[in-house]
Amino acid sequence: MSKKALCIISGGMDSTLCAYLAKKEGYEIVALHFDYEQRTQEKERECFKKICQALKVEKSYILDVSFIKIIGGNALTNKELNIPKNELLLNSDTPPITYVPFRNGIFLSIAGSLAEKENCESIFIGVVEEDGSGYPDCTHEFIEKAESFINNGTSKNFKVSLKTPLINLNKGQIVELALKENVPLELTWSCYESNDEACGECDSCLLRLKGFKKAGVKDRIKYKK
Repeated sequence: MSKKALCIISGGMDSTLCAYLAKKEGYEIVALHFDYEQRTQEKERECFKKICQALKVEKSYILDVSFIKIIGGNALTNKELNIPKNELLLNSDTPPITYVPFRNGIFLSIAGSLAEKENCESIFIGVVEEDGSGYPDCTHEFIEKAESFINNGTSKNFKVSLKTPLINLNKGQIVELALKENVPLELTWSCYESNDEACGECDSCLLRLKGFKKAGVKDRIKYKK
């Protein structure tokens, strides 16, 4: 019986690389994607499906968690709030307006439930603390506690490990590793705002472009600017 990993795949390059690393480790992948009425929901779902095809994933889930939009408080789901442009604030005490409150906590709670049902021994999530946006739910401390609450809240004959292989990497290292592992980064999407051509100015685009620049290669997705 093969070992299984639940891979949370947003459609972005970090989570996609994590899924490729899981496959390299010999895991059978169960892929999980969340729709939460984010601005780029359509594009992210499209990328997820293409990534699953590339990975030859046999079982995948797209779950509707649109209640996150009802909670609000962030610019990814509330179009009345502006997406900040051309400002990359790292390691700030105050998370940017693009931070979706406790999003990874919500995602991991659901992932814990699905991992137990699918009998997955690992959950892979592409959180990045080293070179991220300063989100509080992307830290070592948070991940350790999330693993603990999942294992404490599931049956005694089930135990899962949270795998975060990118958490200490910067974006340049992530791009370099993805290219080394033949990850089709052109299938991934990072832009917070646009579904067709990436804006090139939002926090996520800036981090992505920073990674490609550090790696010394050109990003193959289309940008408006």
